[in-house]
Amino acid sequence: MTDSAVESTPAVPSQTSNGQQPQTSLSTAAARNLASTTKSAPQMQEITSRWLLKILPWVQTQGGAFRVNRRLTHTVGDGRVEFTNEGDDVRVIPTELGEIAHLRGIDDEAVLSALADRFEQREVGAGEHLAQRGRPIDGLHLIAHGRVEQFGSGPFGDQSSLGLMVDGDHFGDEILTEDGPVWDHDVIAATPAIVLTLPASAVAELVERIPVLARHLEQFRANRSAKTNKHGESAIDIAAGHTGEPDLPRTFVDYELKPREYELSVAQTVLRVHTRVADLYNKPMNQMEQQLRLTVEALREQQEEQMVNNREFGLLHNASLDQRIPTRSGPPTPDDMDELISRRRKPEYLLAHPKAIAALGRECTKRGIYPNTVDFHGHHIPAWRGIPILPCNKIPITSANTTSILCMRTGEEEQGVVGLHQTGLPDEYEPGLSVRFMGIDEKAVMSYLVSAYFSVAVLVPDALGILEHVEIGR
Repeated sequence: MTDSAVESTPAVPSQTSNGQQPQTSLSTAAARNLASTTKSAPQMQEITSRWLLKILPWVQTQGGAFRVNRRLTHTVGDGRVEFTNEGDDVRVIPTELGEIAHLRGIDDEAVLSALADRFEQREVGAGEHLAQRGRPIDGLHLIAHGRVEQFGSGPFGDQSSLGLMVDGDHFGDEILTEDGPVWDHDVIAATPAIVLTLPASAVAELVERIPVLARHLEQFRANRSAKTNKHGESAIDIAAGHTGEPDLPRTFVDYELKPREYELSVAQTVLRVHTRVADLYNKPMNQMEQQLRLTVEALREQQEEQMVNNREFGLLHNASLDQRIPTRSGPPTPDDMDELISRRRKPEYLLAHPKAIAALGRECTKRGIYPNTVDFHGHHIPAWRGIPILPCNKIPITSANTTSILCMRTGEEEQGVVGLHQTGLPDEYEPGLSVRFMGIDEKAVMSYLVSAYFSVAVLVPDALGILEHVEIGR
C-alpha cells in the first residue's frame, strides 16, 4: 500500500473503553457552570385556598380576650351525651348526663352515677316503634348508636316527619319533671339502633331516695316557668294593638351574668437559618425571605385547621346543638341543603370538604338538578341557592367516610361569626403574626420566633349551622 493511499483514508474516532463514542463538544453539565439558570421560587403542596381566613371579618381583640354578651337565656343543656362500651355492653358516661337540660348543673358525681347505673340497654330493629303517640312516656331514652325519626300528625291527618335523631341524642326527658306525661308524636327506628333507657319507675325511685336530685328537678321546673321568647331568651314585655290608655307593661332586658370569653390562641414555631446560607446564597433569591414565606404559609394552614377543629373554639365544636342537623338518607341531598340554609337568617357562605361538594353534585345530577356557579373573588365557585360553596379540606372525613357541611353568617353587625386577632404586635410581619429575632447560637445558626395569634367567635347560635353525617362514598 502506497503512502498516498494511507493519507486518503478518513480518520475514524477511537472508542472509549466502555464502547461509547468520545465527547466531541462541551457537555451540558459543564456549560451550566457558566450559565445562569431560570428557576422558580420554592414550591409547597400544603398551601390551600384557605377560604375561611379570607371570608371572616376580623375583630381587633385588645387584652387577648373577646367577651360575647347575650341576653339571658333560660334554656340550658339540650346537648348530646357520650358513651363507653366493653364489647357489646354500652354504658353512658355519668358526667355526660349533665348535657341533658333537666340534669345540667348537678355537680355531685355520685348522683349522676346512680342515674347512669339504672339505664337499661336494648337493641331495636329498623321500623320498630320506640314511642307511640298518646301512650304514657315510659322513660328517658338515649340513642347510643343508629338513626331514629320522629313523626307527627299533619294538618290533614297524614303522617309528617318532625326530624331525625342520631348518636348522642335523647328523648322522653319530660319523665324527669312532669307527672304522667304522654307521647305527642311517634318515634320509629330508621336503622338498627342501640338505645339506653332509664325507666319511669327508676326515675321515681331515685327522686324519692336522693334529696339532691329532687331539689334540682324542682328548681328546674321553677326556672322553666320564667317568661321566655321562642329562643329561650328572657322575654321583653311589650304591649301592641291596644286602644285607649291602658297601663303599659314594665320591662327590662336581662343579660347573661357569666358571658363566654374567647381567649386568643397561638400557633408558633422557631425558624432556624444558618448565617452562612443567609450571607452567601442570597442571589438571585433572598434565602431568609423564602424560608419565612413558606413558614408563614404553614402557620396560616395550621391556623385555619385550629379554627375549624379546635375543641375549645373551633367551629365544628362550637355550633349550637339545635343548629346541627343530620342528613335524611346519608348523602348530601338538595333537601338537606335547603333545610340547612333555611334554619338561619341571611346565610352567606357554605364550607365543605371537596369530596362533600362532589357528593352533592352527584345527588343533584341524579335528580336532574344543575346548581349554578357564582363569581366569587375572581373565581367561579359552585353555589346552592346563590350561596357560594367554598372548599375547605380542614373539615375532617371520619373513618366511616362521613363529613360535615358548614353554613354561616359573618360580621358583628349581622350577629354572625367573626375572626379574632390582635394587630400592632412587636415585630409584626402580617396582621396578627409576628417574627421576632431570637439570636445566633454557638453554631452560627440564627433563630426567629414566628407566632400567630387568633380565635373565632360565634355571636349568636343561628349564625352557624352544620349538616352532619354527610356520606361521601355513595
